[in-house]
Amino acid sequence: RVLQFTDKGIYCPAGDFYIDPWQPVERAIITHAHSDHARYGNKHYLCHHDSVPLLQLRLGQDISVQGVAFGENIRYNGVTITLHPAGHIIGSAQVRVQQENEVWVVSGDYKVENDGISGQFEPVPCNTFITECTFGLPIYNWQPQGVIFGNIRQWIQDNQAAGKNSVLLGYSLGKAQRLLHNLRGVTEQIWAHGAIYITHQLLREKGWDLPEIHRITPDTPASVYKNNLIIGPPSAADSSWMRRFNPYALGVCSGWMQVRGHMRRRNADAGFALSDHADWMGLLQAVKATGAEKVYTTHGFSSAFARYLTENGIPAQEVKTEFGDMDEAVS
Repeated sequence: RVLQFTDKGIYCPAGDFYIDPWQPVERAIITHAHSDHARYGNKHYLCHHDSVPLLQLRLGQDISVQGVAFGENIRYNGVTITLHPAGHIIGSAQVRVQQENEVWVVSGDYKVENDGISGQFEPVPCNTFITECTFGLPIYNWQPQGVIFGNIRQWIQDNQAAGKNSVLLGYSLGKAQRLLHNLRGVTEQIWAHGAIYITHQLLREKGWDLPEIHRITPDTPASVYKNNLIIGPPSAADSSWMRRFNPYALGVCSGWMQVRGHMRRRNADAGFALSDHADWMGLLQAVKATGAEKVYTTHGFSSAFARYLTENGIPAQEVKTEFGDMDEAVS
């Protein structure tokens, strides 16, 4: 086997490195900067160039990190590693590992629709594909992004007509940038929670085409929110932080909003099934495009997805990992 599943993470014995390890190791290759894939304590990190400042923001400026370009070959002990676009968030990558003539690909998290800011997913031909399947059930079938953002814009206009502020919740790394990139100009000003603002400003400093936003502080007067969009992290739901926006309508942006009942449980006025993960058809499309002879499924509906693939002629097996916690807020 080119890669093995160990108690520390996905390991390459010949190259002596781990991919997204969940325990500290000597050499870690990181698919993207979300906390379940990029953890503190590794001696050396390797990731895509665009993930470097995000890793430093989250793990500390003093980490040892090397950034590489998509398609750039790195060799460890005769094993060749290349990173390829995953389209999940800014800087997200799939990891291609080649040992002699055997090629394995670790997908990390990915989506196949280009969101305009995270890049276009690129299928990578391989013998073995390790894929996430957060939404690996047929009920998860996303509408085109343009339709979803049209619905969000209409919701904001309806709130303005009703004299309510519009609060959208989305994860501070990935979802928030996608919302801000695609909703620019929707209101005269956009206000954001500090966690989102810090990440946003870092990316703007690095040259990303993102709109100007304003940081919410304890001293921000309530009058500035009127008729404007407010973006916060999922953790802000049901918190005292929300009270300053009254009267407001709450919208949650998550793939879990596809299923009735999730919106109610989040105490939301609106739910938008906007996910940074592939839906059922996207997962199938990605798997088939690799031409893989064997597939390993991780985090999400991994058992059901593996069973479906096997029944349809693609040998697949579920693997338990510490990626993703099925938290509806982050997907």
